[in-house]
Amino acid sequence: MKILLVITGLGVGGAERLVTGLADYFAEVGHEVLLVRFQGDAELRPTDPRVHLENLQMRRSPLGVLAAMGRFRHVVRDFRPDVVNSHLVHANILTRLLRLVTPIPRLISSAHNINEGGRGPARMLAYRLTNWLADISTNVSNEAVEAFEKQRALRSGQMRAIYNGIDTQSFIFDEPARHSVRQELGVDASTPLLLAVGRLSEQKDYPNLLQAFAVLEAGSMPPRLVIVGNGPLRDDLVLLAESLGVTNRVTFLGVRHDVPALLSACDLFVLSSAWEGFGLVVAEAMACNRVVVATDCGGVKEVVGEIGYLAPPRDSAALAAALAFALLMSPEDRLRLGQSGRDRVIANFSLHTTAERYLTIYKGLNQPASPRG
Repeated sequence: MKILLVITGLGVGGAERLVTGLADYFAEVGHEVLLVRFQGDAELRPTDPRVHLENLQMRRSPLGVLAAMGRFRHVVRDFRPDVVNSHLVHANILTRLLRLVTPIPRLISSAHNINEGGRGPARMLAYRLTNWLADISTNVSNEAVEAFEKQRALRSGQMRAIYNGIDTQSFIFDEPARHSVRQELGVDASTPLLLAVGRLSEQKDYPNLLQAFAVLEAGSMPPRLVIVGNGPLRDDLVLLAESLGVTNRVTFLGVRHDVPALLSACDLFVLSSAWEGFGLVVAEAMACNRVVVATDCGGVKEVVGEIGYLAPPRDSAALAAALAFALLMSPEDRLRLGQSGRDRVIANFSLHTTAERYLTIYKGLNQPASPRG
């Protein structure tokens, strides 16, 4: 099968990690794969050399968009895919519009969040007006599917839930990496280490996390917090940490490409988001045997199930209480919960399982919605 994957860009993010992983999987099992992005450098890219990459180099102007769409049309006509699967809102809408002038045998539009990058009505209206151009739509959790239906982006039954998947051989606990990273960070073996990973944006609600962290009882061994990622709110968050008096215990690491090692180094993984579609990094943390404390937003509870601790979104007191409870766990209980989390990810959220669900839809076969966790 000739598979054309389309995404807005290949920056560091959950959707981008999934799409590059899918590209590798599809190539490995014998499909011909072309991965097209609209703009930007490829901070993430497939590792399989058989996956072809194409950058449309779209500029943010009407003429730039038209020129990129012209290039996109030529790419599709030259590649002659059997199926096109677009990911994220801009790629989804523009690929649908391309179908007005370019034959596409089968088109799947894949959203990756409850709000798809924004909470205004314009994007949901764009989805609704172009929905007829897609053969089927997918999203990353049952909660996200229901949110799209509630916002009238499409009618009930027109979107399927396909959970994100991760490579469970890449995300695995690594004891030597734990020691190495903690040494790099200056964190000794007895100091509790909390880790958060994600773009420094409104969605991830890091003020919620910093406020919760600030009220944790420091005790004789004050916990440390490491935040991995970059984004428009970095300066504001640094100032907030200073105002809360936790600068000496919070480290902003910026973008890192050794997330499995960082996950191995931490004792607790924390997600403080205001909204999510799935929360891929939660599954990655669980695959590394980490105990998770997260906000109950979007599909996160479908990932965590009964393994881990959830707090309401935008409630720093509840998040602090959940963190404090998790920090009091015995080492034995933490190990047992961590292993249960990894078992859950292998059973439900592996890249193999997710990729095979996509292939079923690509082939036009009936695909039931993902089971609720």
